[in-house]
Amino acid sequence: MFKRLFAIALTFGMAATAPPAFAQNCAARDHIISKLQENYAEELAFGGLQKTRGAQSVMEVWTSKETGSYTVLVTNANGISCIVAVGTDFFEAIPKIEIEGTPS
Repeated sequence: MFKRLFAIALTFGMAATAPPAFAQNCAARDHIISKLQENYAEELAFGGLQKTRGAQSVMEVWTSKETGSYTVLVTNANGISCIVAVGTDFFEAIPKIEIEGTPS
């Protein structure tokens, strides 16, 4: 029984002291942007302010028409950016155009 309790305590202790997984995807914004541009040919497609827990951050989506890749980046006021999502096969939605005089 002692071995089992010790193993459980050791496992939870290690989990509690480990850094969060998303912390590995954070760095200075300039560093991340240069990697996105050089390695993936991504450019800023759109972005905006995001308010969470009283603080503001900037959310950006970087895309590449060459490779179809995309990256969602959140930058805090301290200049540290975190990659929150990446993917492939990015596409742009085409807005629906309504012609006057036709019912929708």
